[in-house]
Amino acid sequence: MTKHPAVPYVAPFAAFLVFLGIKSYLPFEYPLRVIVVGAILLLVSRKVVSLRAARPAASVLVGILLFVIWIAPDLLWPTYRQHWLFDNALTGSAQSSLAAETRADFVFLFFRVLGTAVLVPVIEELFWRGWLMRYLIAPKFEAVRLGSYSALSFWLTAALFASEHGPYWEVGLLAGIGYNWWMIRTRSLGDCILAHAVTNACLAAYVIAAGAWQYWL
Repeated sequence: MTKHPAVPYVAPFAAFLVFLGIKSYLPFEYPLRVIVVGAILLLVSRKVVSLRAARPAASVLVGILLFVIWIAPDLLWPTYRQHWLFDNALTGSAQSSLAAETRADFVFLFFRVLGTAVLVPVIEELFWRGWLMRYLIAPKFEAVRLGSYSALSFWLTAALFASEHGPYWEVGLLAGIGYNWWMIRTRSLGDCILAHAVTNACLAAYVIAAGAWQYWL
């Protein structure tokens, strides 16, 4: 049986979501998630992953800019995230689920940073911009060039990307728009992965250095 062409783009992200759904039932859930999803990525998706960035310096700048956009509202208005738009039954609250002892656990922090800064950018860019943006243009997405534009694919992908970020949905929307725009500009999965990795790495460093654990829900 021929493997469906969407599998390499969708499978790692789907596995990541499964772990999110069962995380309360597993010991050492996050390290296990990183190991299992990383293995799926290597075994199933390695042929479609491109880490070659055509515009690396610009991609780094895009990533830094989106990091600044992500934390700016909370720095400028300390009670901003308490507004009902970001603190409600649908989005949840901007409160970390990490126990105090976990925040000081080197092994956990290692895997969390590895997952956040390395694994997540690859699996999310494969899914959102490598597959979904093209699939929404044509179900035979492989015939659609990376970075192809349609209003539906651009805005629906950005909106769905925002929805996975809970109480940070509005900065998630801006980040989704930014990564979508960068894909259209570069037509390069590697550039989007790099930009996304820089954003997440900066956020991880900020979380740990500033004790801003609320960003890790």
